[in-house]
Amino acid sequence: MNIKFVVVGKLKEKYFKQGIAEYAKRLSRFCKFSIVEVPDEKAPESMSQAEMDQVMAAEGERILSKIKDKEYVYALAILGKERSSEEFAKEIKDLTTYGHSDITFVIGGSLGLTPAVLKRADTQISFGRFTLPHQLMRLVLTEQVYRAFMIIEGSPYHK
Repeated sequence: MNIKFVVVGKLKEKYFKQGIAEYAKRLSRFCKFSIVEVPDEKAPESMSQAEMDQVMAAEGERILSKIKDKEYVYALAILGKERSSEEFAKEIKDLTTYGHSDITFVIGGSLGLTPAVLKRADTQISFGRFTLPHQLMRLVLTEQVYRAFMIIEGSPYHK
């Protein structure tokens, strides 16, 4: 099984890198885990809607170029469906049972995801209505994927 994150921007903070590296190491017993970073589009602080759309479109094209047809795609979106950890684990288990061995999670840049990326996604997932920095979201998502595998395994980790 392959789990891939396609994310906009580089991770700069050492503490986020360390946390993700720890969960990536733990995940290695369950799957092949990878993170693909696509460059964020340089943008001024204040932009018109047209400029924002242009930035999102450029990032969206980069994201879509990293997704293969066979991949099952989760787009992280505030308006996506919220799930409990147990529901998420069941979804992952069901996907693998029914032949989806390549699962990709997409985390957009600071402006979010384009309609084209959301359309390509098989489902949208939300971690609540909070706005979180996408660097922190990477760490939270990595932990939740690990938690899902621990739930599937029946481990007491998730309690």
